[in-house]
Formats: sequence, structure tokens, C-alpha cells
Amino acid sequence: MRDLVIPICGLERLYENCLWAEGPAYFAATDCVVWSDIPNNRILQWVEGLGTRPLTTTSNHANGNTIDCEGRLISCEHLTRSVTRREHDGSRTVLASHSGGRRLNSPNDVVVKSDGSVWFTDPTYGILTDYEGERAEPEQDGCYVYRLDPETGEVEPVIKTMVKPNGLAFSLDEKRLYVSDTGVSHLAGGPHHIMVFELGASGRPESESVFAEISPGVPDGFRLDEFGNIWTSSGNGVQVFAPDGTYLGRIVIPEAVANLTFGGAKNNRLFITATTSLYAIYVGVRGATRRRAF
Repeated sequence: MRDLVIPICGLERLYENCLWAEGPAYFAATDCVVWSDIPNNRILQWVEGLGTRPLTTTSNHANGNTIDCEGRLISCEHLTRSVTRREHDGSRTVLASHSGGRRLNSPNDVVVKSDGSVWFTDPTYGILTDYEGERAEPEQDGCYVYRLDPETGEVEPVIKTMVKPNGLAFSLDEKRLYVSDTGVSHLAGGPHHIMVFELGASGRPESESVFAEISPGVPDGFRLDEFGNIWTSSGNGVQVFAPDGTYLGRIVIPEAVANLTFGGAKNNRLFITATTSLYAIYVGVRGATRRRAF
């Protein structure tokens, strides 16, 4: 862990006053971070030296966000139960809202593979109450992980074995998919771990195993660094695991962490959404992906 952190660098609180901060994503082109304040129905944007402003005050209770291969923001919207893309001109495109002719539950987190396919999790958190979406009955038979084909637009369930699939990320070589299961949130004795799925020749998940158990709290969201270590949310800060699942240590955060992302000019700044706040800290490694500026 000493090689991964910088002891002289302290934790900075960049913004507070969120109800539940989630889904940070970093834009290299403008050196800014956007993140969701789900109950307040807004996406916020923080820029170095300028501070924070609302990017939108009608986010449809967006949760997870990511940047696609063309530098566009992709968001998981609880209220519309869909995955959407913000185009360069500011318009909104719906990428996925149904599977098998039925509405999705409430897409939660999303990543884009290098081939352009969009992978997202679909638990029921956004339809359980009106706080982070709109209470409704699920139409799907379960909570799945989906793959959106960039050519056909097909929304295919690729993992059906999880209770509440949540955060997700690919390994550096994209031969493995990591997905967290936060089922303990609504099921006594339920899962609070990160699973790892080996991807077969078709690119679909095949064998699966538990990568790491997270306690206290749950692995709501996580990201990989340049060496394949996993930096994950938990109830007591950001926990860090080696590629073989060995626990390395943690960065203490004064609030329960929801999600995180790497960013900054050298991709060595960790931006952390935790309950009411956006935090940042410089670390000793870079994030797994250097987004080129568009």
C-alpha cells in the first residue's frame, strides 16, 4: 500500500451538500468531474479553480455515469429506468430502456468496453421507493447484468446469478469482468462482495468466483489502477485489493463511500463520492485508462 499512496497528500473535500453522491466520471478534455446527487435529481460538475455548478437539475435521478469511447457522458437513470447518452450538442439519446419487451428495473452503474459495447447493472434500488426514482413493480424476472451491442442495439442479459448487481469494471486486458453484489442492503445475510467473471471467446461471461468480500459496508462502485489493483467503496473508506484479491489497505474517508474514479492531468487523482460530498486525493499510481482529450 505504501507504493500506492503518497503520505504527504491529504484528503480534500471539494464539495458537500449532496443527499447521496454517486457515479463520478472524469472528462479529460475539460479537466472536470461530473457526479450524481440522486435524490436531488441533479448531476453536478466540479472544475479546478472554478468550483461546482449543476450540469443539469433534471437528471431523471441519474446514478452511475461513465465516458464512452467518443468522450460522451453515459448515465443510468432511475426515473426513466434507462441508460442514456449525452451527445456533444447536449441532446439526450436513450440507449437502453427494455429487455425482452419489458422495462428495465433501474439501471445502476455502467462501463464501456473498447469495442464500444455498453455493460450495465440493473438492480431494483430505483423502484423500491420514491427517494431515488419512482416506486414501481419490477417487470424483469430478476436483477441482471446487461450488454448493449453497439451495432444492433440489442440489450442482452449476460449475468443472471446475482442478487443486486451494482458496480462493474473490466480487467486491464478486458478478459475479466468484475461485478459487485450488494444484496445485503435488502437481504439479511445477503452478499457484499465483488465477483470476477472470466470472459469466453464470444466475449460473454463464463466461469465466476468471489474476488473479495467487502466489510464494513458494500462495494457500491470501484475502479482499477494501471497495475490491476481494485479501489473500491466501502463503509469505512476506499479499500484496495491486489489483482489476486489480497487486501492491501484503505484510505480513510469520513463518510460512507459510494463510488470513485481516477482523473486529473496525470490520471493520478482519485475522486471519491461519499454520502454528502465529493472528495479528492492524489495517489501514487494512475488509473487504468487514460482518456484522450476530445
